[in-house]
Amino acid sequence: MQEGHRAPPRRAKHLSDNAFRRLDEPLTTSHGTCNANRTMTTIDFAAATSSYRIHVYGLERVSHAPPDRTRRALSVAVAAIGLVVSAPLLAVIAAAIKLTSRGPVIFTQKRVGIDHRWRSGGTHRRARDVGGVPFTIYKFRTMTVAQPGDSAEVWATPDDPRITPLGGVLRKFRLDEIPQLWNVLRGDMNVVGPRPEQPAIFAQLRKQIPRYGRRQRVRPGITGWAQINQHYDTCLDDVRRKVAYDLEYVARLSAAEDLKIMLRTVPTMLFRRGGW
Repeated sequence: MQEGHRAPPRRAKHLSDNAFRRLDEPLTTSHGTCNANRTMTTIDFAAATSSYRIHVYGLERVSHAPPDRTRRALSVAVAAIGLVVSAPLLAVIAAAIKLTSRGPVIFTQKRVGIDHRWRSGGTHRRARDVGGVPFTIYKFRTMTVAQPGDSAEVWATPDDPRITPLGGVLRKFRLDEIPQLWNVLRGDMNVVGPRPEQPAIFAQLRKQIPRYGRRQRVRPGITGWAQINQHYDTCLDDVRRKVAYDLEYVARLSAAEDLKIMLRTVPTMLFRRGGW
C-alpha cells in the first residue's frame, strides 16, 4: 500500500439500518446455506461484531488509511522469524502429508489480492477488473487431489469428503496456513488482513454483498479480525459478518492493531477456535 494520510478524526457513528438494507434480501447462492430456521436481519448482522464500531468515515474515507510501512515491516519480520522457527515443524508436516496421501505437499491456488485501482480512480494495467492483483497462494494440501472435471471453485464444508484425515487435523489448528508466510515475504500478503478469496467466488460475492470489494484496499492476510472472531465461511451470512469485521479492521488500521490480532491468533490456533 502506498503512503497515505489519516483523515481528521470524526465522532464515531453507528451505521444506520439503511446502510445495510440489502442484508435482508434472501440468500441466492450455490455456496451453501446457513440454518434454514434462522433469517439474518440487519440487527443480527450488527450484533455479529463484538462492538460493531464500523464508523461512517471508516467506510467512506478508507483512502485516508495510515501508511503501510510500519505494518509491512512488522509482517515481514514476523514472517521471516516464523519460517525459521517453524522449519522443523514444516518438515514433519510435509513428510506426513507425503506418506499419508497421494499428491503434492503444497497446494497452490489463485487468489485476489490488494486492489490498487481505487486510489487513482482506475488503471488499465489489467485487461479487466478482477477486484485486485491476482496472486498464487501457498498452503499445505489438506484435501485429496482434484479429479478431471472438478474445476468448480466452492467452499469447503466441515464434513467435506475431500478433506484427508491429516488435513482435518491441520485445518483444525490452522497449520495448513503456515506456508503463506512465504506469500508475506513475496509481498502478496501481510500477516494480518482480510482473507483472500478465489477469483470466481470473489466475483459472485462482490455482486451480492455491499462494500465487499472495499476489503481489498489493504493487503490480504493469513489471519485477521474476522478469523479470530468467527469460523470458516460456509454461506453468505458468514461472509456478511466477515465483511463487517474486515471493514472494521480497515477503519482502524495500525501496526498496534495488527500486533494485537497476531497475539490473539495464538489461542485461536491452540484451542481450535474457528477451525475445522
